[in-house]
Amino acid sequence: MRAVARWGVRVFAVVGVIATGMLGTGLVLDASNFDRTRGGYAPPYDGWTGEPIDWAATDVTATGMARRGYVTTLLVDCTSGMVEVEVLKQRIPFRPLSGRAIVVHRPREACVARGFTPRF
Repeated sequence: MRAVARWGVRVFAVVGVIATGMLGTGLVLDASNFDRTRGGYAPPYDGWTGEPIDWAATDVTATGMARRGYVTTLLVDCTSGMVEVEVLKQRIPFRPLSGRAIVVHRPREACVARGFTPRF
């Protein structure tokens, strides 16, 4: 009986290590896809390179837009401009959209196209 218990503990330990690794990998991938642009960090935010957020690929929510990742969901409130990160059904307020984000990624235009009235 002890041998079965030892093997059971080993199996659950391996499953736990694999699940933790997958969760960590998903978090790293989500964080690396958060903003794929570089440069243009000072007003007027010119000279940036990379690919801005494709708002057409986001989901529309009751309050704005949701950009879904592997583990996290980036939520943008189209009225206030507040950005939240949702992890395991828990919403974590991140920050309001920055001036650079507004110029480079153009969330106002995306919100208006979806029928919202941005106040940011």
